[in-house]
Amino acid sequence: MKYFIAICLLLLQQLAVAQSAKQPNIVVIISDDHAYQAISAYGSRFMQTPGIDRLAKEGAQFTNAYVTNSLCGPSRATFLSGKYSHINGFEDNDHSTFDFNQDIFVKRLQTAGYQTAWIGKMHLGENTPQGFTYYNILPGQGEYYNPDFISTGGKKTRHEGYVTNIITQLSEDWLGQRDASKPFCLVVGHKATHRTWMPDLQDLGAFDKQTFPLPATFYDDYATRKAAKVQDMTVAQTMQLGYDLKVFPSREEENKMGAVKRMSPAQRTAWDAYYDQVKKEFDEKKLTGKALTEWKYQRYIKDYLSTAKSLDRNIAELLHYLDTHDLTKNTIVIYMSDQGFFMGEHGWFDKRWMYEESFRTPMVMRYPGVIKPGTKINGYIMNLDIAPTLLQAGNAAVPDAMQGISFLPLLKGKAYTPRKAMYYHYYENTVHHVSPQFGIKAGRYKLIRYYERVNAWELFDLEKDPQELKNVYADKNYAKVVTNLKNQLLQLIEQYKDKEAKKLFLTPVAD
Repeated sequence: MKYFIAICLLLLQQLAVAQSAKQPNIVVIISDDHAYQAISAYGSRFMQTPGIDRLAKEGAQFTNAYVTNSLCGPSRATFLSGKYSHINGFEDNDHSTFDFNQDIFVKRLQTAGYQTAWIGKMHLGENTPQGFTYYNILPGQGEYYNPDFISTGGKKTRHEGYVTNIITQLSEDWLGQRDASKPFCLVVGHKATHRTWMPDLQDLGAFDKQTFPLPATFYDDYATRKAAKVQDMTVAQTMQLGYDLKVFPSREEENKMGAVKRMSPAQRTAWDAYYDQVKKEFDEKKLTGKALTEWKYQRYIKDYLSTAKSLDRNIAELLHYLDTHDLTKNTIVIYMSDQGFFMGEHGWFDKRWMYEESFRTPMVMRYPGVIKPGTKINGYIMNLDIAPTLLQAGNAAVPDAMQGISFLPLLKGKAYTPRKAMYYHYYENTVHHVSPQFGIKAGRYKLIRYYERVNAWELFDLEKDPQELKNVYADKNYAKVVTNLKNQLLQLIEQYKDKEAKKLFLTPVAD
C-alpha cells in the first residue's frame, strides 16, 4: 500500500512539473484611447465594465501601468519590440513606418512553436506585417461601420457590420481554425474608443439619461505651464460639432463624412433617427459660451462611453469563447489600452502628454495558476515590459536588445527588482500643437522637458498637486529635487541610448 501511495505521489509531482512547463496560450487585447477613468475596476464614475472587471477579479489589476510614448502607433511598436521609439524606429504617426525586419516578440514565439495572429487595428504604417502566422488588420485607423480588412497575403475585404463585433468574430473564427496541437498568441486590436466615437447602433443613447459632472480641472487656465497654453485639443475650441459630435448644419454636410457615407441604408436610418434628435435639441437650445462648451462635453462623454460599452461587451464575449472551448485554464489574457486619454481633465480630449491621464494606461491580466485572483500590482510597469514577460512565459528566448523588464518573476512571487523611475519621450510636433517632450517620473515627483514648439521645464510634486496644475520647477524650495531628478533623468537617457534627448538635456533652457 505504501509503495502504491509513493507511486501516486510521484506521478502527481511529474504531472505538476509537466503542467508548469506547458507553454501557455496568449491573448492580448489592445484598445485605442480607452481611459482608465472609464473602467469600473479603476473606480470609474462614468460606467460599469463587467468584461474588463472580470479579468481584474480573476487575475491582476496594474494600478501603475504606463507607456513610453502616448500615441497609437508608437505604443504598438513598443509593445511588439520591447524597445523605446528611438530604438524601434517608430516615433510618431506622421513620419514613421514600422520596420518588421527587426526582432519582435512574436517572431521569438514562433521559433518556440507558437502560432501567432493579429486581428483588428495595428496602425503601424503601410507595410506587410511579419511574425504572424495569420493577420487580418484594418488599413490605417480603420472605420467603425462596414470596415475594410487586409488579410494575410494582402487581400482587402469589406465586412458588413460594426467594427468591434467584427473583430471579435474574426478572432473567434481564427481560434476555431488554428492547429489545436500548438500554443497560440493572438493580439486583438480594437479601434474603439478612438475619435470620432461612433457607437454600435444598439448602444446609441445608452447614457442619455445621465448628466456627468465636469472634471475639477475642466476650466484649467494653464498658469505656469507654457506648453499647455499653446495646445489645440480643448473641448471648447478644438472639438467639432459635426466631425466629432455628429451635429451637422445640414444633411448635405453630413453626407460628406466618409464614415457615415459607408453605412448601409438600414444602418443610416437608425443612425439618423438618433442624431437628428440630438441636432434638434442642440438647435432649440441656441447655446453659446460656457453653456455650449459644457453641452459639447456631455455629448463627447456620452458618445465615448457608448463606444466603450460595445468594447467591454466584446471583451466579455471573447472570454466566454475561451470558457466554452476549454481554453481558459491555460491562456494568459491581457487587456490594455495603447495609452491613457483625457476625458475633460484640463479641458482636453486626446492624449500625448506626460500628464497622468495620458501617460498612465489601464492594464489587467489573468494567468490561471500563476496570478492569484484579485491581485493588485502597484509597482511601475511599462508597455515596454510586456514583450519580455510573454517571451519568458512562453519559454522563448528574450533578445538582449529588448529594453523592457520581464515582470513574470513578480507574478510568480520570485525575486524581482521593480523600477524606481520611468522614462518617457513623445515626439510628434503637429497634431493638437502638443510640444515634443521627455521626462522622468520617480515617486512623488515628475520632471518634464519640452522642446521645439516650447522650450521649458516642468516639475510637479504629485503628493501636493496630483492634478498637475502647479509647475514648481523655478521654486527655490525644490532646487535639490530638480538636481536629483535631472541626475536620474540623465542616467535613464543614457541607459536607454536616447541620443537626441541627451543633446537636448545638455542644452540650456531660458526660463
